[in-house]
Amino acid sequence: MENNIIKGMDRVDPNLRDEILAELFLNQMMNNFKRSKILEEIDHSLKNKDKEAFLRLTEELKSVS
Repeated sequence: MENNIIKGMDRVDPNLRDEILAELFLNQMMNNFKRSKILEEIDHSLKNKDKEAFLRLTEELKSVS
C-alpha cells in the first residue's frame, strides 16, 4: 500500500508531498513505539503471571498492529 502511495506522489505538489511523507513516517514510528511498549508490558505481565493484564495487552496489541 505504501509503495502505491509513494508512486503516486510524483503528481503531488512537492511541499504537500513532503508533509504527507513526514506524517506517514511519524505515524509509523509512533506505532512502532507503541507496539514496543505494549510488548514490554506483555513480557512484564507474563513474568508476574498476571493473566488479566496479559489478555488486555494482547487485545491492545492487535489494535496497534
